[in-house]
Amino acid sequence: MKRFFSYRPLTVALTSVILTFGWNSCQTTKTPEPPDAKKIPKTLTIHGETRTDPYYWLRERDDTAVINYLEAENEYTRAVMEDTEELQDKLYEEIVGRIKQDDSTVPYKENGYFYYVRYESGGEYPVYCRKKESLDAKEEILLNGNEMARGYDYFDIGSTSVSPDNKLIAYSIDTVSRRNYTIYFKNLKTGEILPHTLSNTSGGCSWAADNKTVFYPVKNPETLRSERILRHNIDQLQSKDQEVFYEGDETYSCYVHKSKSNEYIIISSHSTLSTEYRLLDATTPEGTFAVVHPREKELEYHPYHFGDKFFILTNLDAPNFRLMEVPVSSPGKENWKEVIPHRKEVYLESIEIFNDYLVVQERREGLTQIRVMPWDDSDEHYIDFGEEAYVAGISTNPEFDSKKLRYGYSSMTTPYSVIDYDMETHEQELKKEQEVLGPFNKEDYETRRVFATARDSTSIPVTLVYRKGIDPEGNNPLLLYGYGSYGNTIEPYFSSARLSLLDRGFVYAIAHIRGGQIYGREWYEEGKMMKKKNTFTDFIDCAHFLINKKYTTSEKLYAMGGSAGGLLMGAIINMEPELFNGVVAAVPFVDVVTTMLDETIPLTTGEYDEWGNPNIKEHYDYILSYSPYDNIEPRNYPNLLVTTGLHDSQVQYWEPAKWVAKLRDVNLSENLILLETNMEAGHSGASGRFRRYRETALDYAFLLKLEGIEE
Repeated sequence: MKRFFSYRPLTVALTSVILTFGWNSCQTTKTPEPPDAKKIPKTLTIHGETRTDPYYWLRERDDTAVINYLEAENEYTRAVMEDTEELQDKLYEEIVGRIKQDDSTVPYKENGYFYYVRYESGGEYPVYCRKKESLDAKEEILLNGNEMARGYDYFDIGSTSVSPDNKLIAYSIDTVSRRNYTIYFKNLKTGEILPHTLSNTSGGCSWAADNKTVFYPVKNPETLRSERILRHNIDQLQSKDQEVFYEGDETYSCYVHKSKSNEYIIISSHSTLSTEYRLLDATTPEGTFAVVHPREKELEYHPYHFGDKFFILTNLDAPNFRLMEVPVSSPGKENWKEVIPHRKEVYLESIEIFNDYLVVQERREGLTQIRVMPWDDSDEHYIDFGEEAYVAGISTNPEFDSKKLRYGYSSMTTPYSVIDYDMETHEQELKKEQEVLGPFNKEDYETRRVFATARDSTSIPVTLVYRKGIDPEGNNPLLLYGYGSYGNTIEPYFSSARLSLLDRGFVYAIAHIRGGQIYGREWYEEGKMMKKKNTFTDFIDCAHFLINKKYTTSEKLYAMGGSAGGLLMGAIINMEPELFNGVVAAVPFVDVVTTMLDETIPLTTGEYDEWGNPNIKEHYDYILSYSPYDNIEPRNYPNLLVTTGLHDSQVQYWEPAKWVAKLRDVNLSENLILLETNMEAGHSGASGRFRRYRETALDYAFLLKLEGIEE
């Protein structure tokens, strides 16, 4: 959302030859020959049409030949990038050198304790801590990730949940990187790990009020769909956990959480466009869950409990969502009453409830706004952020009885900040701004929002950041980032790692293309299903705009995207292969037709409402018309770095592996096509606080190599 192999290099595949690559340095370089993937034709037939896939065999994860091929690709990438090893080391040291080693999060108070996470110098993993009643109290270490991770190539603590009496903690761990977690329990007084393990879970769980019952989601072992909710009792080690809910619709996944009030255990069922919720009084864990409102096609609703009401955030007759309220005793849709109406120009994202205030997170004109609404209607107002482009969002606020709202703030030039806002006095207290070590001054950088015109005359926002004093005549290397799927908005956030590009003269840009949700639900709807190609043409049109406005040239233009953003990368290089000098595609979803026809692959059935269902001929034809793998033809493809993880559960490793093999087979240019597979990781790359930046250093070194920048 495994297996480890040893490998000895394939010397035949790595015979050195003289090749001239399309680098800006225009140098002839002695490099190894890329691996030659064998072809074993596989015919795939549906709707009376047959496709032939010569690299289908790469799906066999347990086949030694597959592992050898991936390792050979890694050897090839390392050999080609050997001349950048010192640069990669320098980039890595720069990036981690900006990070404060002994850092900690801002504590938040919940149920009598202040909770926080800290990091130790040299430590890769978080240490979870708390202090009772006061920040001056003695620290209790709940979990020490550095000690727990010993002996694992990959290690991730998924989530933590403390029992209502504060005596036990449930925590989940993934040591494979397939987002398949095992839940453990620890006695916080004695330090004892209890003899209970809950396997094959999504990671989270919720405690009932009795301090011994937990509810948790279980995944299908093949598809990894979260499909069942089970009940587990800490006092009954030998008893079998009871299934309390089964999600039989394969287009839905189910999860469980607890209301902010702690009064309800809530089961949520989600598909791409519909939701359904079930409630159980937390004091009666043996009871039966009751449906809030039965699922309806394309109806989304999200309940928030407060007092004798549920507040319902819903898209009922409201594409950009509106807020309703309903009595706890009769929560069905027929009883919903409007609190905040639908507004065409405002997208209602989320809410936070306090005893005296309702806080609403909205998006207007592409920017997040936080609206504070006292229940007595005395002083409604918005928080002023004061920058042209930024990202802000409600943070952790676990208690109702507070007049302070905690929120997060960042921009392309402002490091991430945690702020406590007094909703009564309007005073703001900066609790923490991310510390950037070394010679960093945010005044040395500039961020702007500009607008490209798409081919259908739609205005597409682009957020830029660069070091002040860049060349105004278009000779700047520029990296354009995009995603454009699932309604996920790529925010204009700060990245200390990105400074390593900016300080070497790069402009960094985010194209806020359709398929995201920066302008609300309509923006998403215009970039999905049978309108998916808008995502790709928007990105290309943004690239042309940046060239026309002399931010860069085609010879110095680069693109980057990951996962569904990797699909974007695959589509654009088929549509305009010579527009970009280089492309970085991370865990790219590029074999869209074959994947969406295979219901055994994780994420497939739950995403028919995003991409379409190719079992339907109309959907099949449209997806086939843009699927990157299926549309490879002899072209002058740009320089390409493709990264993946062997244990990726979201985009299976074989998609990028097949894509690279097929591209190389027909590529008419002599540009680089590289594949790097992390043999110990999955969709999110390497685990640990610092190790993942080795992958960032490789990405950046690839771009700098193409620019002829050696240090």
